[in-house]
Amino acid sequence: MVPLLLWGSWASLIVLLRRVGAGRRVQGTVATMEYYPGVRALELGIDVPTGWHGHEPGQFAFVTSERLEGAHPYTMASTWDADAPRITFIVKELGDHTDHLSERLHVGQTVRVEGPYGQFTFGGPDAQQIWVGGGIGITPFIARMKYLAEQSPPSTQIIDLFHASADADETAFGKLRADAAASGVRLHLLLDAKDGLLTGERIRNAVPSWRESTIWFCGPAGLGDALRGDFAGAGFPVDRRFHQELFSMR
Repeated sequence: MVPLLLWGSWASLIVLLRRVGAGRRVQGTVATMEYYPGVRALELGIDVPTGWHGHEPGQFAFVTSERLEGAHPYTMASTWDADAPRITFIVKELGDHTDHLSERLHVGQTVRVEGPYGQFTFGGPDAQQIWVGGGIGITPFIARMKYLAEQSPPSTQIIDLFHASADADETAFGKLRADAAASGVRLHLLLDAKDGLLTGERIRNAVPSWRESTIWFCGPAGLGDALRGDFAGAGFPVDRRFHQELFSMR
C-alpha cells in the first residue's frame, strides 16, 4: 500500500502543479487565419519553429490562446514538414470559447501547443477503407488526404470518403474537393437538407465492396453509434474493423 500511496501522491502533485504534458508543450505563433462563414469554422495556421517533433494525420493537440480560458483540444488538419514547421487546425464554433475565437485571435499572437495525442491514425495495410466525417469530424481526413497526396509512388488503397454536413460553404468544400482529387480519394459530399441523412445502407449502396473495407469514423457520437450498430446488424465485424474517434473530453 505504501508504494501505491506514494505514487498516487506524486501523480496528484503533478496534476496540481499543471505539469501533465509539460514535455509536449511548445510555443507557437498564429501565422494564418481563414474563416468559413457557411460552416462557421476557423482555419488556423500556427508556426512552431522549435520543439515540435512531428505528428501523424488524425492526431490532435491542445491549444492555449488565453491563460484563464485554458487549453482546448483541436484535431490537426495538416501533415508535418520539419522544413516548414506549421500546424493547421480547423475549429468549429461549438461553444462560448470557439464562437468568438476568430475575434479573439490575431496573426502574430503567441499561443501554446501541447501534443500530439491520439491513435486515430489510419493504421493497417487495408486495401480498401471507408471514411466517414460528420461535421467538423472531417478534419482528420483532410490531414490524411494531404499526407496521401505527398506519397511517391502514390498509395494503392481504395478510399471512399463520406462527408455529411448540415451547413455548406463553397470555399471550404472547394478545398475539400481539391484534397480528394490530389490524393485519389473518392469523395461523397452530402448536405442534410438536400441529400437527407447518412445511413449505413447508403454507404453500402455506394461501396459494393464494403465487406472488404475497414471503416474510420469521426463526428457526432450519435451518428457514429448508429452507423456502428447498422453495420453490425449487416454482419460487419465492427469490433475489428470499425474505428471510431472518441473525442469527448468531458
